[in-house]
Amino acid sequence: MGMRPRLRWSRVLIYLALTVFAVFYLMPVYVLLITGMKSFAEVSLSRMWALPSGLHFDSFVKAWTGGIAAEGYGELATFGGLGKNFMNSVYLAVPATLISSMLGSINGYVLSKWRFRGSEVLFPLLLFGMFIPYQSVLIPLMQTLSRMGLYGSIPGLIFVHVVYGIPITTLIFRNYYASVPTELVEAARIDGANIFSIYRHVLFPLSAPGFVVVVIWQFTSIWNDFLFAVTVIGNPEVQPITVALNNLAGSLIVEWNVQMAGALLAALPTLLVYIFLGRYFMSGLMAGSLRG
Repeated sequence: MGMRPRLRWSRVLIYLALTVFAVFYLMPVYVLLITGMKSFAEVSLSRMWALPSGLHFDSFVKAWTGGIAAEGYGELATFGGLGKNFMNSVYLAVPATLISSMLGSINGYVLSKWRFRGSEVLFPLLLFGMFIPYQSVLIPLMQTLSRMGLYGSIPGLIFVHVVYGIPITTLIFRNYYASVPTELVEAARIDGANIFSIYRHVLFPLSAPGFVVVVIWQFTSIWNDFLFAVTVIGNPEVQPITVALNNLAGSLIVEWNVQMAGALLAALPTLLVYIFLGRYFMSGLMAGSLRG
């Protein structure tokens, strides 16, 4: 008979602590889900933790398509759903993420493998952009977008996020490419490759972990942005989903079940990104953290 494995109390305590923290961090998701599945009459502070009376998805449909707000409370008001604004966020986040990732990759490649006179000064100046508060640049930003003819449009918001994403994407790719052996670049140069072909045939195929980190970071930041979205775009038909979610609240009566359902719908894309790509996030981040 084999020996019975010894019960390690330290491991049990670790798993117990991890379970407690997991439950604690999942509590907001639980409240979002069960409140979204309740009717307006079931929503109250005293029944916040109670399960809904059944599996009802009316609030999700109403948050997506719109409808009549606050039935039975005087004058009826209609509101638009989040469906159109959801697609506005897709049209914003996808191209802005891809463009800023490519620019950051090229910047990181040049600053790590083709250093030139002044590059040691240029790199910290690029990083300085990460520490500029958004609120301090709103007025000049609006003036610049107006002169460019991009104010009030999705392309204008894409331009803003691409510019603001350059510092962090450059930092991530610069550190990542610093961990790639320079001998590979030197060997390609001896074979006659130029700066563009080295990037395309040598560095770019090795960049998947770096791109995963940057895409997750940028997509999440751009999708969840509210300040730039509400400032740059005033037309509700063109605004991203974060602004539309705020407008869903109404002015007199807040339908918390519809609000919670809308919040869950708005968070779904970033949640899916982390579910499918999250396991690559730490490995990609650590790949570029050994050298800087």
